[in-house]
Amino acid sequence: MDDAVVETRAIGKRYGRFEAVSELSFRVERGEIFALVGQNGAGKTTLLKILCGLTPATSGGLELFGESAERGLAKARARTGAMIETPGFLPYLSARENLEYCRIQRGDADRGETDAALRLVGLEGAGRKKFRQFSLGMKQRLGLALAVMDGPELLILDEPINGLDPMGIKEFRDIILKLNREKGTTVLISSHILGELSQIATAYGFIDGGKLVEHIGAQALREKCRSYLRIDVDDAQRASRTLREKLGVTKFAAEGNTLRIDERMDEPAAFVKALVEDGTAVCQVRRAGISLEQYFIGLVGGGKENA
Repeated sequence: MDDAVVETRAIGKRYGRFEAVSELSFRVERGEIFALVGQNGAGKTTLLKILCGLTPATSGGLELFGESAERGLAKARARTGAMIETPGFLPYLSARENLEYCRIQRGDADRGETDAALRLVGLEGAGRKKFRQFSLGMKQRLGLALAVMDGPELLILDEPINGLDPMGIKEFRDIILKLNREKGTTVLISSHILGELSQIATAYGFIDGGKLVEHIGAQALREKCRSYLRIDVDDAQRASRTLREKLGVTKFAAEGNTLRIDERMDEPAAFVKALVEDGTAVCQVRRAGISLEQYFIGLVGGGKENA
């Protein structure tokens, strides 16, 4: 059985001569929290709109829950909740009234869905406060409540944490993790804030200029970006023996005359002392590695702005 919830094959979208999305292929597996990462203008929103049926693709193919025909995609989208760009609600209605209005417009009969969605996002106590009086965080949470009200199997979120304060970001993050872990909801979330996504994502798609530049799992990305202690010596073989026998270090590698140590990185002085006492000359000691943000910038060519 194919576990792909979303799969695109060389999908593209043109506006005149401008190519917003170009031959982009990726897949999101069932149960993943897939982070679509790119700068503003990279094509993230356009791609998500294509997935949601808000704009047609110019080229390529799309499957949702294994469906690719027009009628099948419509059925698959009924299993999907989405929040694209800024949520739009009636300013003179309360949180509950807005959700009830949307429920009635959809023809949904279960009134309990409204209260359950409000509880999930922490707005059950908003009372009669009108939407126009909401903070940005409250507006985003109400948008999420609408997206999850029908219990979707796939949740698509476009830049949901933009403009939120640290507490608002944490609350949003906790809700997404709860949906994923307790209900098995597959999540596709876009953002350019990699540091926040790294706390929830299980897989990443890096997009630049409308193209997918890398698709990578969270563990593989952590391996690429992890910090390590680099020690340059005159004799790597003798130094390796010292690390194993005198210090009990096992997580290290020797590359030429450079040692890359992946444990006890806060003990550089102890390493140097043991190596020198064993007759190894130490030329340089430094902490190395790159951050997730540095990795991302390297992928997209130094952080240039996209059209």
